[in-house]
Amino acid sequence: MKKIISAGMACLMAVSMFGCSSTTEKNSYNIGIVQLVQHPALDAATQGFKDALIEKLGEDKVTFDEQNASGDSANCATIVNGFVSDSVDLIMANATAPLQAAAAATSEIPILGTSVTDYATALEIDDWTGVVGNNVSGTSDLAPLDEQAASIHELFPDAKTIGLLYCSAEPNSVYQCDTIKTYLEDFGYTVEYFSFTDSNDIASVTQTACEKSDVIYIPTDNTAANNTSTIKDIVASDAFKTPVFAGEEGICSGCGVATLSISYYDIGYTTGEMAYEILVNGADISEMEVKYAPNVTKEYVKSMADFYGVSVPEEYQAIEE
Repeated sequence: MKKIISAGMACLMAVSMFGCSSTTEKNSYNIGIVQLVQHPALDAATQGFKDALIEKLGEDKVTFDEQNASGDSANCATIVNGFVSDSVDLIMANATAPLQAAAAATSEIPILGTSVTDYATALEIDDWTGVVGNNVSGTSDLAPLDEQAASIHELFPDAKTIGLLYCSAEPNSVYQCDTIKTYLEDFGYTVEYFSFTDSNDIASVTQTACEKSDVIYIPTDNTAANNTSTIKDIVASDAFKTPVFAGEEGICSGCGVATLSISYYDIGYTTGEMAYEILVNGADISEMEVKYAPNVTKEYVKSMADFYGVSVPEEYQAIEE
């Protein structure tokens, strides 16, 4: 009789425990955000991410531990290791270096990247299928490079030499330059590379690029984005007056004439929606495809277009100055 009662109580406890675990919802989520550096594009992506989660979860159900690495890859590693120690529910890595640091730090906590141009390059994946296949997914900031090359030709049809100005320490910048080079050569341009290693040599490399180029192209490069005033002082000087076509709106606003740009806020928002699916609806991140911006916009800076005497077609939208 005692055995029967004990067995019955054990069953009842098991049912009770199962019932609690299946109906109890998580009260709040702790999200770690690591952003490589502060500049308008990355800031917009982070804001879009946060807005999406706040709208879907409610402000009282999500906490963000938002940290900036000040452009230092070592800081990225320190920050994400702290997130892992704190057992955050999800890591949002804004830009390539934070994504690489997060992927190296944990194989268990879900990691969503944003403002990452090419995940295969960033994570050294040979057979890219659109899915990373582990605890990493996210959104890409890659605008169609063939269309960017076409825009350059549309605005600067008489140019002969295009200089590619980028940071050699950013693999996704290298990827963009290698890719667009072919498209530009198809239009008959001579293309030259001008790479700087960090902000310390950006001025000297930019000056060399101006001396040897009719037009400069800058990809979605975080170091360049953080040093647009330095670049503008050189390219827009009376000594050179070399126009810049930029890979995104933030760099264009800082030192460029025109761009074919995505919305960083939008890809950040999409990343937030992906986070919600993982945290609340149990989506398997290992099966989530990396997503891309649905739209691109032709934009220009009117004062710079006037300064260089560039005729801009009507479909280009003026960036507020």
